[in-house]
Amino acid sequence: MDFRMSIAEDIVSALQQVYGETGLSAGDVASAIEIPPDTAMGDYAFPCFRLAKTLRKAPPMIAESLKEAVSAPFLAKVEAVKGYLNFYIDRAVYAREVLSRAQKEGERYGGDDSGKGKTICIDYSSINIAKRFHIGHLSTTMIGNALYKLYSFCGYRCVGINHLGDWGTQFGKMLAAYKLWGSREEVEKGGVDALVKLYVKFDQESEKDESLLDLGRAWFKKIEDGDQEALETFEWFKRITLDDVAKVYDLLGVKFDSYAGESFYNDKMGRVVDELKAKNLLVESQGAYVVDLEEYNMPPCIILKKDGATLYATRDLAAALYRMDTYHFEKCLYVVAYQQDLHFRQLFKVLELMGYDWARKCEHVSFGMVSYEGATLATRKGHVVYLEDLLNKAIEKARGIIEEKSPNLENKDEVARQVGVGAVVFFDLYNNRIKDIDFWWDRALNFDGETGPYVQYTHARCCSVLRKAGECPSQPNFEGLADPEAQNVVRLIEQFPDIIQDSLERNEPSLVTRFSVDLAQAYNKFYYERRILDDDMGVRAARLLLTDMTRQTIKTALALIGIESPEKM
Repeated sequence: MDFRMSIAEDIVSALQQVYGETGLSAGDVASAIEIPPDTAMGDYAFPCFRLAKTLRKAPPMIAESLKEAVSAPFLAKVEAVKGYLNFYIDRAVYAREVLSRAQKEGERYGGDDSGKGKTICIDYSSINIAKRFHIGHLSTTMIGNALYKLYSFCGYRCVGINHLGDWGTQFGKMLAAYKLWGSREEVEKGGVDALVKLYVKFDQESEKDESLLDLGRAWFKKIEDGDQEALETFEWFKRITLDDVAKVYDLLGVKFDSYAGESFYNDKMGRVVDELKAKNLLVESQGAYVVDLEEYNMPPCIILKKDGATLYATRDLAAALYRMDTYHFEKCLYVVAYQQDLHFRQLFKVLELMGYDWARKCEHVSFGMVSYEGATLATRKGHVVYLEDLLNKAIEKARGIIEEKSPNLENKDEVARQVGVGAVVFFDLYNNRIKDIDFWWDRALNFDGETGPYVQYTHARCCSVLRKAGECPSQPNFEGLADPEAQNVVRLIEQFPDIIQDSLERNEPSLVTRFSVDLAQAYNKFYYERRILDDDMGVRAARLLLTDMTRQTIKTALALIGIESPEKM
């Protein structure tokens, strides 16, 4: 039963009965119905203030006049309080309806098919070739991964795009360094670290000998011109990088449908320049070619530099056009740090000026910066935390905690991986994405409080209760879930589909993360306050059903943010 809609239909019927036709539909009323912050004020509340002008009566009078006309078998009582109609649902009916729906829908509970036939492009992670995968890429990777899962859960076809940073003069420098000082054997053995060392050496040596910079530019020109040797070496560097990051992606459970990076659009930027010229949008400015955005309170968007070279904006315009032509997206999301806010505002405005009304379907999903135990990350200063090292350390620490707390646990290594990786991901996705994150071990791996291990442990607790109970042949007596602790759990389970929708509307996975904590806390309070394996078999059956639906909902919520749920911990 959809309680909100049923109440809305009753209100519309009561309005017609008392006042005649008001023009309000059940949908209008349902959208206005609120959930009070305290259950003492009711399960649902309808503010009558919006009716005051139409009915020419004070809201308290309207509420009083409707109170007696609203009736439904699932309502325990209706109260009129200060212009609000407060609805109290019969506790047993409420528990039965919510839990029965969750049980019936199973692992699909919370999702829907609203996105059927629609495509979402999600640009996330976007690692740089010839560089190690560091903690600064964690947020874009995990926010993008969570959005991919959330949209898929609601029926959308998702296209995950890893827009590789694989273009620019730095790659000419890399090739020059390899030719001067490197060997295939050393690079094969050292991997990305060997490439980084070569680049650093080039940087140091070019400060002493500026002619090296010309050599770097010459090698990049060879890449641009399609020179076979340059391209083969460059592609080899890319393979080495992708093999290295694949280990991290495997640990995180992250996948992509496309690795089309900046270099992919090298032959697609001519269209952008030609269109901008044809539409009289490209103007010369100090030797460069730009789109003037002064009218929109933005600096000019540079398309071509003085030497004719393209920039990020040129490639991103080409990428946007390609994605729409190829995928016909409903939305194209760019999961990129907030420092690039101006870049994306310029990008979307230029697309709009080019006459593409789908520019409004492009959205910058921004997020804050990551620091580590109070220190800002700075690659050039050597203060960098590599993501593979972080995850392995988290797994190691989780393994130590398991040895201490659960020495007889089966599959310790598997659970340590689930808990360690889950702790890192959960910590990253817990706060509103726009907030900066400071990663601390003692907070992330705490089994108490608002952490991944705490929620995973609650899931394992539910599994343990269900194993201990075994089969319960009795039909649930939902009167056994009328207590406040059980009702709080039921209320949260009922809200789960709304949480999913809110997460999508705001592209905010942290709503799901925080929901999982709320549900875990509510269930643990119920667990401590109420005897689940009650002597009354009907009550026992109801409390076991509540436990099972809590388990199911936590598992789904964690899966949607990219975290596994161990059954034993």
